[in-house]
Amino acid sequence: MFDIGWQELFIVAILAIIVIGPKDLPRAVRTVTQAIRKLRSMAGEFQAGLDEVAREAELDDIRREANKIANYDVTKEIKDNLDPDGEIEKAADLDKDLRDTMTEAKDASVEATRPDAAAPVTAEPPAAPTEPVTQAETVKTDTAPAADTAKS
Repeated sequence: MFDIGWQELFIVAILAIIVIGPKDLPRAVRTVTQAIRKLRSMAGEFQAGLDEVAREAELDDIRREANKIANYDVTKEIKDNLDPDGEIEKAADLDKDLRDTMTEAKDASVEATRPDAAAPVTAEPPAAPTEPVTQAETVKTDTAPAADTAKS
């Protein structure tokens, strides 16, 4: 970790004995080892926290991918690939409209040719057409019967 060899370690030990003293040296070594343990445990916790964050980020990515796959519309993708401009769908709609129109026309022609669909027959005979009567005709009709009665 620190790349300290035997010679450097020996020099540090001699300096510690001189500076700290032989009496307080065991307590100082104990304090240094406890500090090193705390630093190592904090470094381990920090590393574990980073690993957990990375794992959660990967899980979120995996969840997003799973949701994309679950919500993936295969039929839409196929339609888009087969008919990107929508021309086939428009043609199918026109075909359907044409068939509907033909069916309506056929139904209308069947209704028109049915005998019971004709105009209802009334019991009264239709009235005779009347022609406008002129004055000359009225005079002829008035005199003619009188002449007939005179002969008889």
